[in-house]
This record gives sequence, C-alpha cells and structure tokens, in this order.
Amino acid sequence: MPAPFCGKAVPCVQSPERSVLITSRSDACDVKQTGCHNMSSLPLTGVKTKTTLPDERAAAGPSTAPHDGSSQGSELMRFDEDDFVSPGGIWRKPNLYSPLTNKKKTDFPTFATVRSMAHGSAYGSEKKMAEGGNDAELLKEKANKYFKDKDYDNAIKYYSEALEVNPTNAVYYSNRSLAYLRTECYGYALADATKALEIDKNYIKGYYRRATSNMALGKFKAALKDYETVVKVRPNDKDAKMKFQECNKIVKQKAFERAIASDEIRKSVVDSLDIENMTIEDDYVGPKLDDGKITSQFMTEMMDWFKDQRKLHRKCAYQILVQVKDLLSKLPSLIENTLKETEKITICGDTHGQYYDLLNIFKLNGLPSETNIYLFNGDFVDRGSFSVEVILTLFGFKLLYPDNFFLLRGNHETDNMNQMYGFEGEVKAKYTAQMFQLFSEVFQWLPLAQCINSKILVMHGGLFSEDGVTLDDLRKIERNRQPPDSGPMCDLLWSDPQPQNGRSVSKRGVSCQFGPDVTERFLEQNKLDFIVRSHEVKGEGYEITHSGKCITVFSAPNYCDQMANKGAYIHLRGSDLKPEFHQFNAVPHPNVKPMAYANSLMQMGMM
Repeated sequence: MPAPFCGKAVPCVQSPERSVLITSRSDACDVKQTGCHNMSSLPLTGVKTKTTLPDERAAAGPSTAPHDGSSQGSELMRFDEDDFVSPGGIWRKPNLYSPLTNKKKTDFPTFATVRSMAHGSAYGSEKKMAEGGNDAELLKEKANKYFKDKDYDNAIKYYSEALEVNPTNAVYYSNRSLAYLRTECYGYALADATKALEIDKNYIKGYYRRATSNMALGKFKAALKDYETVVKVRPNDKDAKMKFQECNKIVKQKAFERAIASDEIRKSVVDSLDIENMTIEDDYVGPKLDDGKITSQFMTEMMDWFKDQRKLHRKCAYQILVQVKDLLSKLPSLIENTLKETEKITICGDTHGQYYDLLNIFKLNGLPSETNIYLFNGDFVDRGSFSVEVILTLFGFKLLYPDNFFLLRGNHETDNMNQMYGFEGEVKAKYTAQMFQLFSEVFQWLPLAQCINSKILVMHGGLFSEDGVTLDDLRKIERNRQPPDSGPMCDLLWSDPQPQNGRSVSKRGVSCQFGPDVTERFLEQNKLDFIVRSHEVKGEGYEITHSGKCITVFSAPNYCDQMANKGAYIHLRGSDLKPEFHQFNAVPHPNVKPMAYANSLMQMGMM
C-alpha cells in the first residue's frame, strides 16, 4: 500500500516501534502512524492548527513468534521463516471483480498493480541487491525481522521485493498476507492468500490465511470451508479446531436469522416495549429523565454517572432510544445546513467507544449547545469497551439540541460489524439482546452525509465507485436497512482516498479507493469546495490530501490503546469555511481493555 502523502508528493514519517491491534476489516486500514507532518507544504490556504497534549498512554502490542516447525495450534498463525519454494512458474493476476457489477474489471488496477505502485521506486537501492532466488530469501528474512518488530509496512515492502525476484513463492504471499492482516488491509490479505494457493494448493497456511481474511470481511461460509480444510489436514490442531467450531456457530446463527426473517415483516422492538410500566427500583440513585424529557441537567448527571462506570437504568436507556429513533426517522439521508457568518461547527471523526476521550473533547471544546454546534462523523461504537456510554451520550445531545447536534452513520453502525467487534456483546452484557435490536433499528435511520453551506460535503467513508453521482442521488437513498455490498450507500460508509489518479480495488475488500481526479470531478459536478471524511486512523489525527480537497479527521486517540496516534477535530466557521485543526492526545481510562466484548474469534486472537 502507498504511504499517505502530504501536500507535496513526499511520504510522511513512519514509526516502526508502534504496534498494531487487529480488530476489524475497517477503520485502522491506515495503520502507518502517519499524518500531515509538513503543514507548510499544503496547498490549502487559511489552515490553522492548535495542539493540546496531555500525557500519552503507553503503546504495547502482541508478540509474534517465528515458525518453529511444531504442530501446535499457534503454528498456523505464524509466518514461515524456513520454508522455501523453488523459483519457476508463471505469474497470474488475481481474479478481481467490480464491486458494482460483479464483472471482471478492466479499469480498476489489480491488487498486483496497486501494490506495485505502492512499493515502486522508493526501494531502488535494496532491489538492486536481489537478483536471484537466494537474494529473494534474504529479502524475505529481512521482511520477517521487520514483522517480528511489528514494523508491518517495512515487512510488506520487503516481502513485495522478494516477490518481484521470485513471483512463484507461496510462502512469500502467505507471509505478506499475514502482514496485511496485521494492518487490517483484508482485501489485500485475501488476494495474497488466494495467490499462495494458486501456486501450491497443498500449502495449508494459505487456507488458514484465506479463512482469516474472509472472516474479517464477514464472508463466514467461505471462511468455514477453508477452516474445514485445515482441520481435516491437521485434526490435532486445537487452534484451528476452535476457530472452525466458532465459525460454524456463526454460519448456523446467520442461517437461523434468515429463516425466521423470511416471509414476514419484522416488527419493531418499540412495539413490544411497555416503557411506562417499567419500574425504577428504589435503590437506583442515578440520573432520570425529567417527565420523560432530556434536559441539560440530565445530560451532565448522566455523563458523570458513566464516568464512574455506573449503568444508566434500562428504562432511561429505552426512553432515549425510542425518542431518538423517532427523531432520526424524520430526517433526510442527506442533511443540509447553513452556518451563519458568526457560527462555527466542530466536526469529529471516529470515537469507537472511547468514552473518556469523548469527555476530553467536550472539556477542550465545550459542551454541545445551541451555539456550540457539533457533527460526529460515524463509528461511535465497537472496539472501545465504553461504546454504550458513548452512544447514549451522543443520542442524548441529539435529543437535547436536534438542530445543532448532528450524527452521521459509519460502517460500524451496522449489524455485522457490531457482532464481530464488540458493540453487540457490550449491549447484551450491560442490558439485553432486545436492547441491541433496538440500537440496530436506530442505527439504520442515521443520515449518511451532510452538506454545509452548499460547499462542503461530510461523510464517513468517501466518494463513489462510479462517476456521475450527484447530491440529489444522495437525497434519494433509502437508508433504513443494512448497507448493501455496492452502490452509493456502501461507498459513503466504506471507500478511501488514494494518492494516484483513478480508482483501484479497496485494501479493505469493500467499495473502492478513489484518486484526486475522482475527487476533482465530483466536486466540480456538484459545485462543492472539498469533502471531509473519517474512517482511517491518522498519526496526527487528521490528514489533508488531493490538493486540499479531501480531508480526513479521526477522533479516537491512541486507538485501541495501541496506536499512539493523536486525535483531532475540525472547526469550520460560517465566515470563511476554512478548516481549523485541533489535536489532542489520549487520556487515562479505567482498566477495561478494548475488544472486551468482541466476538470470541477476536478474543481468541483471530489474526
């Protein structure tokens, strides 16, 4: 993958000591710990910066053991150091299909092309050293060393160079697949695992890598088939057997859900609730709604209550959810608002269940109010283990200030993501399965994009897999559903920018990556100035690309307690609409680890 670029085409600084937590197919695809380190090089004028730097939490990561030749369960999760495949054979391109038409693409670069672009001229001096099979092994050993040090970007770089020398080595593809898994580029990981099996259909780790990639992409049936192959070959491998059994449970559960959902319209949870007759016990001394209404006093009391790790009474939680569902269902898919010259709006990116960092945003930037307008740009939940507290706080402020507090949907406000990455488990642990179903209904009504002063478009993911999409197309999206696998709704939640022109297949395996020319055409057609999106962790908390016309903001600092990134938020003022960036670092939180409520496959160390 190409490193992010600042205003000039110069790769940003890397930090090889930082570790990576593998948790999802989505947001941390950009785990390079890079940001816009050279603000003076940016073509966007009028940019202001302000930094607030409390103490950072220490970053720590899982260790990675080398292949030891044993038959223990962990062997399949390791990369191969000693295996060698003789040179020879013919390079075959991966069989890639358009996410929109399911037909083989001719205009998207293949995974091989994208990687070639990513790992091109920057490595010329090292490449000159590799002129034969033995040199390819030396490059692989160098990559393995970087992998052990958790410098996955350099590991990918040297595996790629080894493959340029010897493109028929299944081990190199498998090792690079694992490195891509560690950087959450599941689309690339799947392509590499598939290529390894094309070269050697008996290479068992290829099946294991492919199963892991498919699990991360939510392709449970495909994953189950490969796990089954592994278990048949290695029946005594406890790790593989456990993952096969867990994957099998998920497949059966999905089949059951489809069976009971067919042939009948699913009723809303709201229809089965009797909130009025829910009893608040005498020993509950926490916050309560005032005659069923949200007040500023209730919000202050609830935030303090959550800060002390105490649970809001289920009656109050249901009251908030029912009311916010009614409010959101009346909104359009594209929100359009106008800032007066004296007004400003604060745009925040992903918060991912990091409640104490959310409180820090409010401490630094002020509580929401009629004059302190906020827009939170999706991915409120999952991974962080205080997602319930985050989302109930955000929903509360939406009810308190419906015209001055905005929420957009992210790719993690969806059932598949919530099932894998923690939110479903957290709601069931703190409340009930029924309440999670109501959260799911509410998420489906979240708007998908927001246009500010007819000049700036905000969405969680990015732009589209095809040209010609207009704001009117966004207004017409029927959003009350789980997102489809392709089309504008999918792209708004999932796509990512890339430095080169055109479009390419997504590193995530969903939607696409779009270049500066795609951004330019979209903005020109819709008479917009620039877009603001989130969806990717950035070392500085934000990044400016595409000549200042594509801005990424990410508001979960030290993401998953591992990434050591800063968080950021953006101020836009009605007088000039020029972005003003504010950075902040993580604050301490109670000793509850991220992913504490995640699917058991994740807790087993799926990667």
